[in-house]
Amino acid sequence: GPLAGPVVAAAVVLPRDYVPPTSLNDSKQMSEGEREAVFEALMADKSVTKAVSVISAKTIDEINILQATLKGMRESCGALKPKAQYALIDGNKVPDEMESVCEEGAHAVVKGDTKSLAISAASVLAKVTRDRMCVEMDAKWPQYGFAGHKGYPTAAHRAALMQHGPCPEHRRSYTPVAQAEEKHAKKSKNK
Repeated sequence: GPLAGPVVAAAVVLPRDYVPPTSLNDSKQMSEGEREAVFEALMADKSVTKAVSVISAKTIDEINILQATLKGMRESCGALKPKAQYALIDGNKVPDEMESVCEEGAHAVVKGDTKSLAISAASVLAKVTRDRMCVEMDAKWPQYGFAGHKGYPTAAHRAALMQHGPCPEHRRSYTPVAQAEEKHAKKSKNK
């Protein structure tokens, strides 16, 4: 997964008669342009109930990526207005206390973004939100190239991390980031 940036989770409730954009699919199977177009269509559609939750890199470091992801899922489901009756969760684990945010709880669906339109829609909202945040991070810390790799551990990102050390958006609990931080701490001492 990414070495930098937040984890973003989204929840979507589609009306029974919803006609999806033709390109709606698992966000990982869509082009950036398709994701952007579907994102805009979902955001503009008043019949679609949606919520997005952003969990910071600092929180990921404090509670780990799985717990941060589950927290994001719980928060986004909890933010839905009106309250969702039941949630389908993408993955193999249901966040704790889902009964408090969904009247009848939740069910995990492995590869849910290929099996449920609502999960596909939520995956697009989450991915586009996170990608846009990475573009904002790139404006703040251009030396890392976040707009291109979106925080993922590409060769260029790893090289920039070793050259410049981590920025505040890097996940310090991740080994490559911790190694870069250690290298830069030693460099600072030797100056």
